Amino acid sequence: MGTAAYLRREIATNRGAWLGMVLAGVVGFQIFQLAMLIIRFGNFPNYLTVHDWPGNVLRIIRSTPAVADMIPIILDEWLVEIGFMNYAYGHGIAEWSFILLPSKLFVVLALAMLFATDLVLVRAARNACSLSTRVGTFTAAAGGTLLAGAATTTITWVVCCAAPSWVVGLAVLGLSTSAAFAIQPIGGWLVLIGLAALAMPAIALAAILAQRTGAAPADLHGARSLVSLAQATP
Repeated sequence: MGTAAYLRREIATNRGAWLGMVLAGVVGFQIFQLAMLIIRFGNFPNYLTVHDWPGNVLRIIRSTPAVADMIPIILDEWLVEIGFMNYAYGHGIAEWSFILLPSKLFVVLALAMLFATDLVLVRAARNACSLSTRVGTFTAAAGGTLLAGAATTTITWVVCCAAPSWVVGLAVLGLSTSAAFAIQPIGGWLVLIGLAALAMPAIALAAILAQRTGAAPADLHGARSLVSLAQATP
């Protein structure tokens, strides 16, 4: 059995659990970001704005001649904004907010799918692989999820110019603003490294399991051939 076929079989066999983990990962990550802001600043959200994301994307496409300029602008378009508005300053100022960006949502979905696949494979390997192999796969998956997840956060803070960026999360947790924005350019690389840390152990473990699963029928066929040969021998 090939690696891809084995992966499809395991996901199909554990479809309910796999889908549940994916959904929990996507929704849980958004709730975690919002909860982090509430705990850090001690204020519950007092406004919610749903932006016209499809309409904004169409306007960007119509008004931006260069595709190279169009794509980054579309990727930064907001869908939902939840935050705390401080009305002590005139009409109010958003002190902090959580922004839901469809582009980042797809990344989080990919992370959740890969992590769920890793967990399914680790469970399938409980009798076929050593404990160290399973622990190593889980550790790599957890580390990759943490790394890419940190670089996918989309929160704003007025101290950080209210720009939704993954480094704002670091600033909220206590890192200095100057240091946070100094490392902002490496965010894309962190996401790629995290995705690789999730995908590579899954492929490697699936290949091992596929090989060991496929060996059983071959061994059985060989045993039957030996029995037939023995019976035919006078």
